[in-house]
Amino acid sequence: MPRTRHASPRLRILPVLGLLATLLLPLGLTLAPVATAATAANPVRVMPLGDSITGSPGCWRAVLWNRLVNGGYRDIDFVGTLPAQDCGQAHDGDNEGHGGELATNAADRNLLPGRLAATRPDIVVMHFGTNDVWSGIAPDRILAAYTKLVTQMRASNPDMRILVAQLIPMNPGGCAACAQRIVDLNARIPGWARATGTERSPITVVDQWTGFSTATDTYDGVHPDASGDDKIAARWYPALTAALDAGVPQDPGGPGEPAACTASFRAVSTWQGGYQGEVTVTNTSGSAASSWAATVVPANGARLTQVWNGALTTAADGTATVTNAAWNGALAPGASASFGFVATAPGAAGAPAATVTCTTKAPAA
Repeated sequence: MPRTRHASPRLRILPVLGLLATLLLPLGLTLAPVATAATAANPVRVMPLGDSITGSPGCWRAVLWNRLVNGGYRDIDFVGTLPAQDCGQAHDGDNEGHGGELATNAADRNLLPGRLAATRPDIVVMHFGTNDVWSGIAPDRILAAYTKLVTQMRASNPDMRILVAQLIPMNPGGCAACAQRIVDLNARIPGWARATGTERSPITVVDQWTGFSTATDTYDGVHPDASGDDKIAARWYPALTAALDAGVPQDPGGPGEPAACTASFRAVSTWQGGYQGEVTVTNTSGSAASSWAATVVPANGARLTQVWNGALTTAADGTATVTNAAWNGALAPGASASFGFVATAPGAAGAPAATVTCTTKAPAA
């Protein structure tokens, strides 16, 4: 089936260049060849999927888009059947964020396959389920809907990369139970992802809950304000760039298909105001990995301050990305690498805990 493509901002100047070339020909002058939509490498197609938090107006998408472009990720295309809404900055606004929609309804009514067929994404970025939680739907049923949606994604593209959020907090007027319901669902998502992810179509869990405040990061206890948009984009960024760096099978210029991996956290020792932790990354695929990266989201306001056996980058919200050292990036099938770290923590932070995810990169073909 032909892949429908949206015009990219970097391609909109081509008609002007073509006209200029025509004007120069009588003078014996030519322009150097330029890339066209037909000759440029296929962009990686990213579908933002969810409800009004994603699409009405979902300005975290604009923040994320510009952060990707400014970070050098130019060959991308945000896709969806819904157009952009005004967010005060230029961005590729196509999305699949349907205001008021429930994940369970989308699954029960088979709404996603047609949307996938129209847009053909390579990566899905999903923050979905807030309306289900508001409606008092049990986590078991929401997660069953997630599974059906993932099955439909893989029917569209067997190599789909899927990023799934642990939802931002909610505390709306008239729903006193919603705050705890979100916590209950989020606690189940990592286990669901481990059981549902595959080597060919991995699922990466992105913690959007930790460090997000309904008091300062939303305008109504549910929908993000500008501060919330910045936080959501910051959490998506490392997971999405890891997927982009790994490459997708439809990206002929990228390295080999990524190997699957798991990451685990343990606390080595604790003291007042901090602790020492360790993360182990294991190559769970049947192919070698040439490098790895782990995302560490410490719980309860902790922050990584020192890392050994890896290189640390920390986002403004405390999310830490650790990449391999020069000597421990290559992992044979079944092999593991560990890095240690020191974290500071508030005095009343409780027992050390962290959400950890990983990505690996296969050797270049």
